[in-house]
Amino acid sequence: MKFPGKRKSKHYFPVSARDPLLAQVKTESEQTNAWIVGIDQTLVDIEARVDDDFIRRYGLSQGHSLVIDDAKAEALYQELTQNQLITHQFAGGTIGNTMHNYSVLADDRSVLLGVMCSSITPGSYAYRYLCNTSSRTDLNYLQGVDGAIGRCFTLISDNGERTFAISPGMMNHLRPESIPEAVIAGASALVLSAYLVRCAPEEPMRDATMQAIAYAKKHNVPVVITLGTRYVITEQAQWWQDFLRDNVDILAMNEEEGEALTGESDPLLAANRALDWVDLVLCTAGPVGLFMAGYTEDENKRKTQHPLLPGAIAEFNQYEFSRAMRQNDCVSPVRVFSHIAPYMGGPEKIMNTNGAGDGALAALLHDITANNYHRQQVPNSSKHSRTWLTYSSLAQVCKYANRVSYQVLNQHSPRLTRGLPEREDSLEEAYWER
Repeated sequence: MKFPGKRKSKHYFPVSARDPLLAQVKTESEQTNAWIVGIDQTLVDIEARVDDDFIRRYGLSQGHSLVIDDAKAEALYQELTQNQLITHQFAGGTIGNTMHNYSVLADDRSVLLGVMCSSITPGSYAYRYLCNTSSRTDLNYLQGVDGAIGRCFTLISDNGERTFAISPGMMNHLRPESIPEAVIAGASALVLSAYLVRCAPEEPMRDATMQAIAYAKKHNVPVVITLGTRYVITEQAQWWQDFLRDNVDILAMNEEEGEALTGESDPLLAANRALDWVDLVLCTAGPVGLFMAGYTEDENKRKTQHPLLPGAIAEFNQYEFSRAMRQNDCVSPVRVFSHIAPYMGGPEKIMNTNGAGDGALAALLHDITANNYHRQQVPNSSKHSRTWLTYSSLAQVCKYANRVSYQVLNQHSPRLTRGLPEREDSLEEAYWER
């Protein structure tokens, strides 16, 4: 059996020979709710090599990041294009990256909501955005706008100094009426970023996001949020705590964002504190590795077969073989934790840190969607004796998320170009089988 679509990975969901209820499996042609939907500020990352005079002429500060208006951004882009100074144009945006990576891993549908230029010229930045997004990511619901999407210019000087010029364009102009209720109602998760609710008051993106959250609550769809940057959180930590408690089920963050949110510098303690507001936490911690924290039913908790780990919470991984649940779905909820060190000690040379967290989140979303898929295909399976949130244990999800993060760190682009290999050339199969 393949989850959630047609992926044929040896190390993922190996249930075909073990489930006695497979005779109940529906045909793959039947419609199943095995997609995720995300809202993003659509933007393109544009890299170019320029001289110091170029930086001065556009009023930029070398080595720093500045927001520029649409007119200046367009003039800058045209000059870069005419002089063939652009070296890379990548589709960006944390949720766009996550949707793309999910579709590459699962070989299945994700839906991206946001804005897109109504008029697109071949070779332009908007064209590049579409080209660099998986064909399995459904872009049919993007709202057309008469203007530019977001652009982030990385201007590299002769001395290697990087100067950033950011043009928001119309990326925050998604309207509430452009949010399709039916798409959210049938999804396995709604995925958001913290940036969406922190835009200017006159921009409609916040209202569109809150409309999507309302639809998700109405149809009992888990709401997932990634924090994006510690600076957004530090300004109003209490506001974010309240927002998470009222609106969010699953939280993705790194250790710096976790400290800004909770005041805890230890990522394990930060994840534990975040469980006061949400049901499941994914926390990436750079060279320390990756942590997960969640709830499970006391009666169904499963002891780990791995060594017990020391930490701020003694032997915190004792029940990491448990599957995650929403706290409200538990009769007697208990907190469970897991940790994994960087895959193979981390890459020999890190090509790009931007997007590793998005890759880890995509792996978690794949597992959540697979759980929904399996529940629909084999509803009487023992796998669904309770209302689980994930298909796999916290320990297994950590492995998968860790492996995907490694793949992203090893390449220049934050977006996966292919799924994980069916056989690992560089690691014994025992990594997945233990």
